Amino acid sequence: MDNRYLYAANLATYHINQYSHEQITTTLNAMKKCIYWLGKMFSYIVPKWLTKKWNLLITLFATGYQSRLFKHIGENCILGKHSIYLGEQYISIGKNTSFGDYGMLTAYEQYAHTQQTFTPHITIGENCCIGAQSHITAINSITIGNNVLTGPRILITDNAHGDIDAKTLDMEPMMRPLISKGKVIIGDNVWIGEGAMILPNVHIGEGAIIAANSVVTKDIPAYSIAAGVPAKIIKNIKQV
Repeated sequence: MDNRYLYAANLATYHINQYSHEQITTTLNAMKKCIYWLGKMFSYIVPKWLTKKWNLLITLFATGYQSRLFKHIGENCILGKHSIYLGEQYISIGKNTSFGDYGMLTAYEQYAHTQQTFTPHITIGENCCIGAQSHITAINSITIGNNVLTGPRILITDNAHGDIDAKTLDMEPMMRPLISKGKVIIGDNVWIGEGAMILPNVHIGEGAIIAANSVVTKDIPAYSIAAGVPAKIIKNIKQV
């Protein structure tokens, strides 16, 4: 490397080292305050509707950037901000579908603690809206139909940490093998309320409604309403 670059790097390192931790913290806090007041000033200048449009543009840009990692992403999809996506190559999302902010969409091909390997599949249909802070995770298969609407904080999973037996329960939870008791299939036009949980080996029929905070452990027929822990059929809207 050119001696001039080495000299410049050493000089920069020297100047940085002259600052104490307290001085650096003070400087960062001052910068945070400046950025905060700058944002507040802009709130009086820039209309609220323009701010929303700007946020949407940022989200669309981030979605476009991430889309190449997925198996398939249709047109006009929106991937929420601050969400975690793993195993994107096993995930397909149909057009006009949105996945909420602060969520988790994960397809695990390997579980490092037990050295297990999987071939997972997650398919989300068209015109779906998955609420914020939701968690969809697969080691086997999860299929969500078209026009599915969910509230925030829902869980859809096809797996669990080990079985319920004495030998397994003596193990640390993180060291228990991941198991899947079956696929999850959710039909078209299903509405899932806030905080609901869909557990492995469940088929929810077309047009069904899952009440908020319900835990679905068994199949739910089409065009029915289910509620409770565990979820039970409280009304059949129409016979199929």
